Amino acid sequence: MRTNLDFSPLFRSSIGFDRMLNALEAASRAETIDTWPPYDIVKTSENDYRIVMAVAGISQDELVMTQEQNMLIVSGQKAGGDDLQYLHRGIASGSFQRRFELADHVRVVSAGLVNGLLTIDLKRDIPEEMKPRQIEIRTGQGMPKTETKQIEAKKQAA
Repeated sequence: MRTNLDFSPLFRSSIGFDRMLNALEAASRAETIDTWPPYDIVKTSENDYRIVMAVAGISQDELVMTQEQNMLIVSGQKAGGDDLQYLHRGIASGSFQRRFELADHVRVVSAGLVNGLLTIDLKRDIPEEMKPRQIEIRTGQGMPKTETKQIEAKKQAA
């Protein structure tokens, strides 16, 4: 049983979490679950990830991989061969499209196809200005002095 969650109270009280809340809403709306092609997502280190998809029977020129902003789209289209008469068809051979929502600053480093496994390596590169930095704390003697300005009220005639 799946229940739909209402994220509208979070939108009213949070700032800067729009992408995360939109992703949660989209995940709660997902109606169909595709099981083909099967895939694994592995965290190989603190900032490195790997997606491994089993795409047996699909060649490199039948695969298309694109990254649009924070979305990685992997699609495949099996070329020809539909003129055969199958007595049993147990190997999936249709087209597919798999979407992966990527966090900010995650980019595809490399991709390779070996023995029917598509391996996609991803890396999170946080810009230098967004990394934690230590801030120097000065004593009262080194602080620049600022003058307090007083605003005078206008005199009104009675």
